[in-house]
Amino acid sequence: MNRTLIIGTRGSELALWQANFVKDSLAAININAELKIIKTQGDRILNLSFDKLEGKGFFTKELEEELLAGTIDLAVHSHKDLPTENPPGLIIAAVSEREDPAELLLILKDCVDVRQKLSVKYGAIVGTSSNRRKAQLLAVRPDLEIEDLRGNVPTRIGKLRDEDYDAIMLAKAGVARLGLDLSEFHVEELTPTEFIPAPAQGVLAIQIRENDPELYNALQALHHTHVADELAVERKVLKLFGGGCHLPLGCYCRKDEDKFQVFTSKADTGEGFPDRLFIEADTTEGLAEKVVAKFDKERKYPAKVFISREVSENSYFRKALSKNSIEVEARSLIRTVAVITKLDPFILRNTDWVFFTSKNAVEYFFKLDPQLPKKVKFGVMGSGSEDALRRHGHFAEFTGEGNDTADVAAEFAKLANGTTVTFPGAASPMRSIHQGLSADTKIIDLPVYETVLEEDVEASSADVVIFTSPSNVDAYFADNLLDPHQKVIAIGKSTGKKFEEMGVRYTLPFSPDEIGLAEAVFGI
Repeated sequence: MNRTLIIGTRGSELALWQANFVKDSLAAININAELKIIKTQGDRILNLSFDKLEGKGFFTKELEEELLAGTIDLAVHSHKDLPTENPPGLIIAAVSEREDPAELLLILKDCVDVRQKLSVKYGAIVGTSSNRRKAQLLAVRPDLEIEDLRGNVPTRIGKLRDEDYDAIMLAKAGVARLGLDLSEFHVEELTPTEFIPAPAQGVLAIQIRENDPELYNALQALHHTHVADELAVERKVLKLFGGGCHLPLGCYCRKDEDKFQVFTSKADTGEGFPDRLFIEADTTEGLAEKVVAKFDKERKYPAKVFISREVSENSYFRKALSKNSIEVEARSLIRTVAVITKLDPFILRNTDWVFFTSKNAVEYFFKLDPQLPKKVKFGVMGSGSEDALRRHGHFAEFTGEGNDTADVAAEFAKLANGTTVTFPGAASPMRSIHQGLSADTKIIDLPVYETVLEEDVEASSADVVIFTSPSNVDAYFADNLLDPHQKVIAIGKSTGKKFEEMGVRYTLPFSPDEIGLAEAVFGI
């Protein structure tokens, strides 16, 4: 290509980084380009939240107009800012690799409270202008005060530094691209499976005129087809819901081995409690439609759900089901009792890691008033154990996610191999995490409680029955059978294995926490 291309871009520091990234990528394939800065409606109006701005595409409309007028050859956008429909005459010619779509919660250090979920103090003021973020934040921390936050990334960080807020939320992608130093703040990273990002978050879109085939063909060298396949699902979900940037919708699609996984969060308003869904499929064909169908207000939900553990009135799980008029029957089928009342003060002296596989392990361990080495680190299996650890004033350096303990063990081993790891837990541990550690790792099993099965367990007539451990399965089915109409959800592969032995089909939630359980119920 002989001509020098004109790249249209917004003038923020992040937009310029993105445009220069594309410019450098073009140079690498011997195409020259220069930048033209264009102000958009979103750049000019900074005193209104996104949902108060007129129409859609308020960060993209002016760039598209110049593209159509021929004053620029291509426009570089944050893909999540684009409306779901291109204006007539324009197309997306290429998409970038996806930067990590996680979210960051930046907290002033004197506003940190490790005992609270997300580590920000009770009643904190959190800045964000995203209804999607607002709904998901309030779902897990209804005590927070959410206030609008506008401006480019450095401006937003400056407002936090000036203590206009106690914490703010930002996309990790923007921070990473700008290489910003956040060491003055406490930073909580929220993965895209626990806090669902905007459709196409972390991806750059290169938009051109439809009648420029030469440029289109040249840009295929920068195009990432696998990313485009995933984005097609996310943006189709957004389109089917008829939404734009103001819609409280998060949607994240990824390919995990041979399956496409889609995580979705949707609320009616920024203050509304969001419904969550996780589904997976072999192909993307019809996948967006399947997601949207699960949110149909006319669909029939289960009338009643049984879960084999106590669930507080204010828990995420109970609120998620109650919102959709689903009755919750919650009762544990087991009891736990302490097996030791005093801890040898020397047992932890050389421990590098303490790893918990359950909330019970955390609670019984700290009842012993352990004397911990100063540099000890904590690992946990699942967010339930992490929350329990927080209540005792400690952060988890490692949190295992998902139901496959072999995968969790492999990830933990990368950090802990060659060290000394103590496992407080049940009197007869399954040792799933132990098995992933190398031979030079010293393992200390520390039984702190044992499980006792309840007798004469009453059967449940619920439409969906959730079992939270193998012991609960044993207790329930000692005297009861499964009704033909009942559907089963099992937490963890070891619990699921019990049902496999019984020849019973079951659903395995993506994550073994209350959000994952709610997703599983709505996915049935």
